[in-house]
Amino acid sequence: MASIYVHFPWCLAKCPYCDFVSYAADREDIDHSGYADAILREATARARWLERRGRSTVIESIFFGGGTPSLWEPRELGRVLGKLREIFPVTKDAEITVECNPTSLDRDRAAALLSAGVGRLSIGTQSLRAEQLRFLGRLHDPDGARRAIEGALEAGVPRVSTDLIFGLPDQSAEDARAQAEALASTGLKHLSCYQLTIEPGTQFGERRKRGLLPMADDGIVADAFLAIDEVLESRGLRHYEISNYAVPGEEARHNLAYWRGAEYVGLGVAAFGFVRTDDGSKAAAGVRYRNAVEPRRYVERTKTLRDDVLGEDDGLTMFAESLDAEALLRERIMLGLRIAEGIDLAKSGAELGIDPFTGAREKTIASLMSRGRLERDGNLLRIPRNAWLFTDDIASRLF
Repeated sequence: MASIYVHFPWCLAKCPYCDFVSYAADREDIDHSGYADAILREATARARWLERRGRSTVIESIFFGGGTPSLWEPRELGRVLGKLREIFPVTKDAEITVECNPTSLDRDRAAALLSAGVGRLSIGTQSLRAEQLRFLGRLHDPDGARRAIEGALEAGVPRVSTDLIFGLPDQSAEDARAQAEALASTGLKHLSCYQLTIEPGTQFGERRKRGLLPMADDGIVADAFLAIDEVLESRGLRHYEISNYAVPGEEARHNLAYWRGAEYVGLGVAAFGFVRTDDGSKAAAGVRYRNAVEPRRYVERTKTLRDDVLGEDDGLTMFAESLDAEALLRERIMLGLRIAEGIDLAKSGAELGIDPFTGAREKTIASLMSRGRLERDGNLLRIPRNAWLFTDDIASRLF
């Protein structure tokens, strides 16, 4: 099983913490139909390449990310979605998600997206405090965030999620807890709660280099993480991944597939994709690719995109990386340990055609278990909840 990711690269404004490829533009300045045409040209070529490789890639989820895909005219987004169902073998009950910002989502827009075939919306609330939204460079206010959530629910969208950022300067753990509780009280069945991270190349990254960006205290950030966990679990939202909570059965299937190492076809400006290149007769192999990052160049290059090759010679891909079985296993460990259920290391090894239990890794597993940083149940490895704050370090030790 596999997924499709479609990148829509435009926003009304660039947030200072965002390191995704996005370009500020007014809605009327975007060529909505022209971009849809380009996406479909790329999709056709990528599907033909997969067919040439003899791979039947069944699609279980499609995710429109950005940027701000809710800026895209629903008619054009729906046209893309409909054609993707024709080009790829998409399951009837596939999860279809669109990322939305409160500034471009209301009840009518949510209803239009629902009519276009979208069944899940992910809304970028980020905060319910006006001063925090200003610090984050967001264009909406707290009431705008609430209206967007209410509009999506009132429109009858079956599944609605929202994002919350914590770990802001001068934010208390209690404030983070209160905001998470307020969002849960709206009736949402999925919340993503992310710690603010400062990435190089962003506006915040540049300000931090110059000593101009206030930073949160690490201890308070850790307390906020635990406070959010406590209140959302008490409301029936299971902490199923480090940054994600859901009522059982409402987990994001697209993200779960990614964390479990599934293939994903990346479409659109700057989109990443990952597909397997082995034939199943030997150790696994794959390629990760990235598309051209400038919109006009992307659109033009889709007109001459080759379908007999995937990589830097195809006319659209700007970067391609070959991954052997060991590299794929390391990624599965890194991502799989983010999930509460953990990772079945023997199953992953069997799927990739290698033995995952090397002597060095067995010793590391034993050491981590002795320190309470790792639990083992047969071949299943998981990080105990009280050690989730150390996940990146734990996973890296198992590489």
